[in-house]
Amino acid sequence: MPPPVWMVAMAVEQHGIDNVVRTLARSSTHLTFEGLASRVTEEAEHAGLYGVRLYLADRQQIILKEVTGKGSDSAQGGEQLRIDGSVAGLAFIHTQILRVARLPQYWVPVQNGSERLGVLHIERAENADDEVLRSLAAIVGLLVADKRSISDSYARLIRSRPMTVSAEMQWTLMPPTVFANERVTLAAATEPAYANAGDSFDYALSGNTVHMALFDAMGHDNAAGLLANLTVGAFRNARRSGIALEDMPAEVEKILTEEFVRSRFTTGIMAELDTETGIFRWVNCGHLPPVLLRGQNAVRTLGCEPTHPLGMDFEVPVHVCSEQLQPGDRILVYTDGMIEARDSRGEEFGIDQFVRFIVRQEADQLPVPETLRRLINAVMLHHKSELGDDATVFYCEWHGS
Repeated sequence: MPPPVWMVAMAVEQHGIDNVVRTLARSSTHLTFEGLASRVTEEAEHAGLYGVRLYLADRQQIILKEVTGKGSDSAQGGEQLRIDGSVAGLAFIHTQILRVARLPQYWVPVQNGSERLGVLHIERAENADDEVLRSLAAIVGLLVADKRSISDSYARLIRSRPMTVSAEMQWTLMPPTVFANERVTLAAATEPAYANAGDSFDYALSGNTVHMALFDAMGHDNAAGLLANLTVGAFRNARRSGIALEDMPAEVEKILTEEFVRSRFTTGIMAELDTETGIFRWVNCGHLPPVLLRGQNAVRTLGCEPTHPLGMDFEVPVHVCSEQLQPGDRILVYTDGMIEARDSRGEEFGIDQFVRFIVRQEADQLPVPETLRRLINAVMLHHKSELGDDATVFYCEWHGS
């Protein structure tokens, strides 16, 4: 007995998407960001996916901009959709494929690993299942991630207003705002996105160890941006040179004092997580203490005797503290701008509201990047979108081994 027609159609469809993925992967050598959207639209038709359009989120993840490949930002003549309040935005927020009513139209999330980049809109899909749609979105996400670092068109596209030089340095410096594997999820958010001066975060994996840091450099000008860049550069150099956590503050401080001669300083948390054992170790350099969230209710500040801010050379001893995490534990590290943002009555956002907000969003089972997006929006709203200081939060969740 011959196989059912639907089974034959599905086999053809799957074969088609496999060919599309291979073709796009092979073309990546010479493909530019400007030519990406049109090439995807063209190739997707071979898998029965018609009218494919690519939308990418702006820097603050407020709107989705259609990539047309035209103009200096590759978005000339393209559509713009708000993330909050649109079907496209729902697909982006929840990283789920959404079908438009009973039509064969789909919104498909585009990601680079766990980093949300945007969505694909598919005008008409013939016999397409979720696996086919996700396969197309996956290769598009990889191509966007590959091409964006050398594309000024991409940099312009994700901006909604001019950016300061210090913010330009910071966004070039910092790693992607989210990473996840089977053992750990890392995420960060920072504002003001277009005028960040001194806040910076960093992370990297080395075997079973996750290295991470959050720094708050003195000032709100370009000099603060230079200080932040030098701090992160010194931190990276120290860890890549095999310097132990307890010796990193001295290594970073040596670089800062050589350059600024005690005239500028940086506060920060430098830490490492053993993803096999769940042991979290950190040093506090004159910074606000991390917060541990356990379950839905348990909240605890992780106290650790701090050393002095980096760059002051006060010779205060360095103390390495440790905490045995349980699967599902979350560590929050933040800068003072997150909790000191004041409303029109002069009331601070505060640490209690900061923690309650995250716990409440997590109870709704939102993706971690979405929780932080909403948190940073709440802080901005509290301060009527005009922060007096940089506000940054870094999130680390251990899933267990």
